Amino acid sequence: MLIDDAHRYIRLRRALGFKLEKTDRYLEAFTRHAVANGDSHIRTATALAWTAMVSSTPGSRYRRLQEVADFARFLHAEDAAHEIPPHQGYYFQCSRPAPYIYTSDDLARMLHAAANLRRQKPSPLRRHVHATLIGLLAATGLRVSEALNLRLGDLLPGGVLHIRQTKFNKSRLVPLHASVVAALDTYLRIRAMVAGVDDHVFLTVGGRPMGLGTFHAAFHVILNKANIAPDRPRRPRIHDLRHTFATRALAQCAMRREDVARDFVALSTYLGHSEIRHTYWYLEATPDLMGAIAAAAERLAAEVIA
Repeated sequence: MLIDDAHRYIRLRRALGFKLEKTDRYLEAFTRHAVANGDSHIRTATALAWTAMVSSTPGSRYRRLQEVADFARFLHAEDAAHEIPPHQGYYFQCSRPAPYIYTSDDLARMLHAAANLRRQKPSPLRRHVHATLIGLLAATGLRVSEALNLRLGDLLPGGVLHIRQTKFNKSRLVPLHASVVAALDTYLRIRAMVAGVDDHVFLTVGGRPMGLGTFHAAFHVILNKANIAPDRPRRPRIHDLRHTFATRALAQCAMRREDVARDFVALSTYLGHSEIRHTYWYLEATPDLMGAIAAAAERLAAEVIA
């Protein structure tokens, strides 16, 4: 039965280390639709009709069809009666939004705005949580989900964070600057006076774990209070703090040929990228950085010719 086959396929891939939350949802919905349509095997016509019905954008349609095609390819190896939808014809090139690189002054104003948020009686930690969270993201380049999922036990001795089973199902250790350790210690002392039994580092009203929606709403209030890029058509994002960290780190890398590869690998590991090509994108996204790399390459070429 197709539904059982989808469960088997997901279990097998998860055993290889993939999370597949979206894939699981897509294939659950597709196989139930196919079975309701009377199909015992994957049919191209059914797959195309289903993706057109449930997708609101070309990119969404392509992603769903690609997942069905991968699943069909898996089943086709066992039974050639399964059809593999030609998803390549629906490929949609999506462009990443240009990141906003926060200046040092931007970050200082944001921290000041966060520390002066309106005090709420149910959440005496509000100011401290958001100021510490923004500072941590800016100083470490963590994904926001990684920061929100931190538990007290993840703060290791010696100023190291243990980031557990995050994107790509990987864990890593993230060393912190002494100033970040000091700021976290100050926050934790305040947290200990008002927090309940939950061991998440960042808490909200009632001592519950801080959710992304709550932080997202507060972040935009902070942006407005700090007057960050008010005329920019696309407002700066939380994730741009990670971009800012990465581009600043790359700007400080040595430009000698023997150092470049080492620095990229170190940064890629620190950020938790699954492949180093994801780190290369920060060069492409920052023209000034691309110019510096190009100048370094020209110097290296001149040395070789000489």
